[in-house]
Amino acid sequence: MSSIPLFVTCPRGVESLLGVELAGLGVTELRERTGGVAGRATLETAYRACLWSRVASRVLMPLRSFPIPDADALYAGARTQPWSELFDAGSSFAIEVAGRSPTLTHTHYAGLKVKDAIADHFRDTGRPRPNVDTERPDIRIHLHLDRENATLSLDLAGDSLHRRGYRREGVEAPLKENLAAAILVRAGWPALAAQGAPLFDPMCGSGTLLIEGAWIAADMAPGLLRTRWGFERWLDHRPAVWKRLREEAQARRDAGLAAPAPAIAGRDLDARALSAARQNVRQAGLEGRIALETGDALESHPVGDKPGLVVTNPPYGERLGDEAELIKLYSLLGVHLKQHFGGWRAAVFTSRPDLGQRMGLSADAMHTLYNGAIACKLLCFGIRAAATPAAAAPAGGEDFANRLQKNAKHLAKWARRSEVTNYRVYDADLPDYALAIDLYATPELHAHVQEYAPPRTIDPARAEQRLRAGLAQIQNVLELPAARIHYKLRRSQKGDAQYTRQAETGRFHTVVEHGCRLQVNFDDYLDTGLFLDHRPMRLRIQREAAGKRFLNLFCYTGAATVHAAVGGAKQTLSIDLSNTYLEWAQRNLLLNDIHSRLYERPPAAGERLAPHAFIRSDCRQWLADEARLTHKPAFDLIFLDPPTFSNSKKMEGTLDIQRDHAELIHQCLSLLAPGGVLYFSTNRRGFKLDPALAEAAQIDDITAQTLDEDFKRPPPAHRCWKLNHRI
Repeated sequence: MSSIPLFVTCPRGVESLLGVELAGLGVTELRERTGGVAGRATLETAYRACLWSRVASRVLMPLRSFPIPDADALYAGARTQPWSELFDAGSSFAIEVAGRSPTLTHTHYAGLKVKDAIADHFRDTGRPRPNVDTERPDIRIHLHLDRENATLSLDLAGDSLHRRGYRREGVEAPLKENLAAAILVRAGWPALAAQGAPLFDPMCGSGTLLIEGAWIAADMAPGLLRTRWGFERWLDHRPAVWKRLREEAQARRDAGLAAPAPAIAGRDLDARALSAARQNVRQAGLEGRIALETGDALESHPVGDKPGLVVTNPPYGERLGDEAELIKLYSLLGVHLKQHFGGWRAAVFTSRPDLGQRMGLSADAMHTLYNGAIACKLLCFGIRAAATPAAAAPAGGEDFANRLQKNAKHLAKWARRSEVTNYRVYDADLPDYALAIDLYATPELHAHVQEYAPPRTIDPARAEQRLRAGLAQIQNVLELPAARIHYKLRRSQKGDAQYTRQAETGRFHTVVEHGCRLQVNFDDYLDTGLFLDHRPMRLRIQREAAGKRFLNLFCYTGAATVHAAVGGAKQTLSIDLSNTYLEWAQRNLLLNDIHSRLYERPPAAGERLAPHAFIRSDCRQWLADEARLTHKPAFDLIFLDPPTFSNSKKMEGTLDIQRDHAELIHQCLSLLAPGGVLYFSTNRRGFKLDPALAEAAQIDDITAQTLDEDFKRPPPAHRCWKLNHRI
């Protein structure tokens, strides 16, 4: 049987794997090119490549190549091809264009020129013009533009070979099936599968890696489920040859499915992804051969009775919050694999090789593969088995673990005595572990972990190593699942950046503080919505609020307002500029059966407000406007806790608390009823209270009284003053 030329395309980085695969299928005269492999094959071998190639994208049969100095040359070259010898006028066709040319910059236009040339050829030969069908053509013609040259080919497969036929249409996947197969081949899965080794994907998504792995283990041809092929309406198609090859593949599949199967399993936190995975598994003919479960990758355990391959394609993030979660994920994934998967191989496919370094595992092989246009790395590891069970405990950070354990024991006793359920358990006590760790009872325990950005003088690799050890020890000492450890990287904030949304989980939890119910969010913002260092101040407000009129400026999520209302305040007024936090504050009041009203702008002079009111306004502007009134509102209790700096786009100018605090305090004093109290606090380091304020008010520094046991170490930035009118 005579041979035909082939050019088989594949994802970039997979060319060498494809060459080996095609050689095994019988393709000869192989030559690797960027994005594919050229060669020659008999028609039967070309069919085999379509049916059996796991890593190919398309099997193209080049028809002719010619120069294209302009669009007319493309049309002329395409028109001289004897298309009527390739397919008849009753077959629909489509043109697919790839590559680039300086003479034809619009690929759609280039495709139209070839379409016209084909139609005109059929007309020239006295045949009807064939129809164009861009969705499901009988014949697909591939045009490749390479600078000033063009190549026309018949796409023998008719559609990309990654479309195996088991994935539900319309569902996007992070990995195409042929790239998933290439990852498995690079990771050594075919040899491991032959030995009966297990395969496990702890973040399996829609199950692509697992299905491809199961097909390799069962010797199933990746093209066996496809129902349409580009060569079926080709005039040189040999149906008998194709029928024989399919029957051979079906026999191999039946034999493979009848043989003992390796343990193959996956898990994922996304129930919707797992639902798609189960459907894909059924469609792939693998029901009962792949175990799927909902669960956290960091709580997974080995499957099967021998070491095997852990393979996964972790997510990558686009938001700041995603970035922090990914740092936590990669850091703890490396620790988890070392603790539980000793003796296994691991393969992590990632577009973020910088995060791969955070795993703390030394890759013995690294391959560059392209997921579309994105250059990714496949990191392959051999996981050393622990000599003893004790050796599998988190390595490194023992001094941090000891301090955390000591703090946790001491502060748990204090918290029980003080009826405190949410508190800081560690605050950069050791300079090498610059973390702030807050515990929240929701009632299940959560840890909110903030890492203070290390100075530039610290080696980044060493900082990563310490963070990895710190996160692992937090999980170990506090006995928390990774899903209840919420990690943030706290950098120096500008403007209102600390209030910028970092994620979109929308997950809120309810905590209780001195009888007040409050919502917290561990993921979507840098802060949780509850400043724990203000706990004593909020309790003081709660105890002093009975029967009083309370003003809360820069109210954030309204926690102090809740305490005042629960304490019996007859009126509360809370001011902030953020709709997000004002709505959050309203929900906090409602959690405590207190109804409130939100005013989108300051009410008119003399307008009667609801007993518990929120006003969306710039606090500085509101204070200035109120201070100018002849009949000013009077408040018995005022809480002034501004940010240290703000340049929000919603406000005019900027706020600098060191520069502006005296003016703010004078304005608050003008609204303070006789005998009333103004509390002013700030967390600005190095803050100095304007001594001239002593002429207008009696001032007491009550910082020490507003620091609980959990915020006394190290010396905090928190400062607080009590101000009264001078008598």
